[in-house]
Amino acid sequence: MVVFFTGLVDRNPASPDVMTEFFFARGLDTIQGRDASNGGWIILLLGSLFAAYVMYRWWRDVAKESVQGDHTPVVDIGLRYGMILFIMQEVMFFVGWFWMFFEIGLFHKVRTGWNTDILENAEGYGNWPPPDVTTIDPWHLPLMNTLVLLLSGTTVTWAHHALINGNRKGAKWGLGLTILLGIFFTLLQGIEYVHAFDYREDGAFWLSTNVYGSAFFLATGFHGLHVVIGTIFLLAIWLRLMNGGLKPEKHFGLEAAAWYWHFVDVVWLFLFAFVYVVFQ
Repeated sequence: MVVFFTGLVDRNPASPDVMTEFFFARGLDTIQGRDASNGGWIILLLGSLFAAYVMYRWWRDVAKESVQGDHTPVVDIGLRYGMILFIMQEVMFFVGWFWMFFEIGLFHKVRTGWNTDILENAEGYGNWPPPDVTTIDPWHLPLMNTLVLLLSGTTVTWAHHALINGNRKGAKWGLGLTILLGIFFTLLQGIEYVHAFDYREDGAFWLSTNVYGSAFFLATGFHGLHVVIGTIFLLAIWLRLMNGGLKPEKHFGLEAAAWYWHFVDVVWLFLFAFVYVVFQ
């Protein structure tokens, strides 16, 4: 009798994953209005805490399986294909947001039902974004964020190649700089959102202001969420590296984190080009 090893490892309970999805989705739905007194931010925080726990548990188990020798060539191939499929899924996720943005941006007069037959509306709504929205200047914070992410792409590549060549010190420095750049990007994105949401400024907008606000914040916000997840991913790999884990011949965790980070970089380049510059 021939026995085939399928490469399956122990499964984790699904309850924390379900709680993460529930609280996160509910929190995002609740914070759409400008009034934060409805508890939406608290619900979103709970979802974030559940997500952090799920990620910690998953990375802990994967690291333990690797040390115990469970990551055979079959399991390693499965992890690689799994990561590729995950990134492909994320690509289609953002394709949906870009599709929505282009659909509204190019055909907004038809899709939103604005009455452009009225003379005073025809001139104002002849262009996109809507006239009551002050768009963010792409050549300040967005350009700085673009440079930050491009630089972070080079540092994570440096870390990867340093580890391949047995230079653990270089790998640690490269990952550390990438993590700092990811945090810096998130801070700049937060400052940008504060300016866009500022009540005191004319043309301020939020998720619930109009269709442009919804499209802008959902596209850039979900990308920002991916940057945060990628930063946490890199931090988990950096901690493994600091504790003596990952070898030049076996370091798929770092490869997966680098793939994910480069994906986040590419998505931002499309966001910067089309959301910030073309539809300015």
